[in-house]
Amino acid sequence: MPTQPSRQLETFPNPEPNRDYLVRHECPEFTAICPVTGQPDFGTIIVLYTPDRMCVELKSLKLYLWSFRNEGHYFEQVTNQILDDLVRAVEPRRMTVIGGFNVRGGISSRVVARYEQGHGATDSAMPRASAAPDVQAKRARRASRRPS
Repeated sequence: MPTQPSRQLETFPNPEPNRDYLVRHECPEFTAICPVTGQPDFGTIIVLYTPDRMCVELKSLKLYLWSFRNEGHYFEQVTNQILDDLVRAVEPRRMTVIGGFNVRGGISSRVVARYEQGHGATDSAMPRASAAPDVQAKRARRASRRPS
């Protein structure tokens, strides 16, 4: 019997629960349907997490990601849904899901959703763009010349 897509995420006990370590899973063949045009969307889903008591089993992750293939999803929605479902399944210390979606209409998209144990999904964990030191110095000089 052929394997079928499934929303059931299987887990197994973390072999090193007393250590913080990073797990990275990358699925370069993610597909879903654009809810506006009905055209296929392609992308890469990257899951980064520090497990607590449980880890996600890879075949179940593959079948889970496959389950989106014939459904309509916005990039932002599906990336956050994947994060929410994985957090419910493995209850990690920290998790980030990155959706890197291929060019469509001349625009590529990247959605980053984060979770930290005790904080939930949070924008404060989003990396802030930082300018090069010379740009920071110019900004500081301009700010000091502005009238108070």
